[in-house]
Amino acid sequence: MTETETLPEAGAGATKRLFIKTYGCQMNVYDSERMADVLRPLGYAPTATVEDADFVILNTCHIREKAAEKVYSELGKLRMLKEEKAGAMTIAVAGCVAQAEGEEIMRRQPAVDLVVGPQAYHQLPELLTRTARARGERIGADFAPVDKFDALPRARGVQGVTAFLTVQEGCDKFCTFCVVPYTRGAEWSRPVAAILDEARALADRGVREITLLGQNVNAYDGEGADGQPSTLARLAYALADIPGLDRIRYTTSHPNDMGKDLIAAHGELDALMPYLHLPVQSGSDRILRLMNRKHGRAKYLDLVARLREARPDLALSGDFIVGFPGETEADFEQTLELVREVNYASAFSFMYSPRPGTPAATMGAQVPAEVSRERLHRLQALLTEQQLAFNAAQVGRTLPVLFEKAGRHGQQAIGRSPYLQSVHVEDARHLIGRIVAVEITSGQQNSLTGRLTGAVEQAA
Repeated sequence: MTETETLPEAGAGATKRLFIKTYGCQMNVYDSERMADVLRPLGYAPTATVEDADFVILNTCHIREKAAEKVYSELGKLRMLKEEKAGAMTIAVAGCVAQAEGEEIMRRQPAVDLVVGPQAYHQLPELLTRTARARGERIGADFAPVDKFDALPRARGVQGVTAFLTVQEGCDKFCTFCVVPYTRGAEWSRPVAAILDEARALADRGVREITLLGQNVNAYDGEGADGQPSTLARLAYALADIPGLDRIRYTTSHPNDMGKDLIAAHGELDALMPYLHLPVQSGSDRILRLMNRKHGRAKYLDLVARLREARPDLALSGDFIVGFPGETEADFEQTLELVREVNYASAFSFMYSPRPGTPAATMGAQVPAEVSRERLHRLQALLTEQQLAFNAAQVGRTLPVLFEKAGRHGQQAIGRSPYLQSVHVEDARHLIGRIVAVEITSGQQNSLTGRLTGAVEQAA
């Protein structure tokens, strides 16, 4: 999980300063970018320091442990800063914590002016205006994503050659450990035409790689040109036809929504990168049933086999939760066995933490923290070993690298391999925005190092 700051482009005649702090997943990063977009016409320009801000937004995430506590701690600091500025600062809490605890936030921290759920941030200009006038209605937290996307400005203030693009929101799976169905609502997909319009606009701005986002992105079923539901695979093919758009990724997937056409697309569509995040959470059928995952170990492994048959060089990433209520040592050993069998290129792993309002929070047989911590260390040691081996296996290969930004040293540039690895290359700063053949010379845990081969760019 990450915490980032989003800096929108300055609008013409901007006189006010906006600071957005983003917690959590890629979808929150996308949401922060779009909040900056809706506020740009109001004259808000970026600031890199919260002390200079006229408007501060905390875009929150409710997935991880103590998420709300972190927000309240940050709000305490902002309250003091607001007092120092004699109240000349507007504070908003957005995102999933806002959705789940809106009334509580307003009660506990009166310095907050606005609370905006993830489906209502298009209302920010209206809410901000009301607040400036009379401190009137201050909470916007509903589940109407179609209204949100219809209201957002078409232009996006994206900088660089990569971008996120939300295509699906919400979740109908109701895993017993997860708050997403309660904070993001039911599954809903944007129409194909709207997504293609946004993608074309991104390509016109120089974006060459997009990552399609959704809580269950491969459950995508937005309306197609024929009025019938599309699939993520058909959407990917349509996106690949956009000139200048060379790479497509998507996250996060659910094993139960990996259709045959999407598996086939991984073998047929060059623009679809050979890297897939496919969470499993546990290798134990018993724990998967308690989690309400609606798939078992065998189904997951069969899916991995079919994906690798379609795309032999496919690299897999996953999510794992250790210490779920009732997990025994035998259950955990089955998770280790699954990890060894799949052999992940990377993965995210966490100790279970109860999320208020979820069924798992009231389950008996909670695993002691020290037991969960020891299991997590063992799992992460295995995952790190696999990641190091995968990166080391790239040494000697020549990979197409999309250069994204300048490095820290001299003319160094940093790009991404097809497998989402960060690649550091000297004397390549002039190649930012281009896809270039790079010979990999060394592999570290979290990055690769390479050198230019002199080959012509893969795509113009």
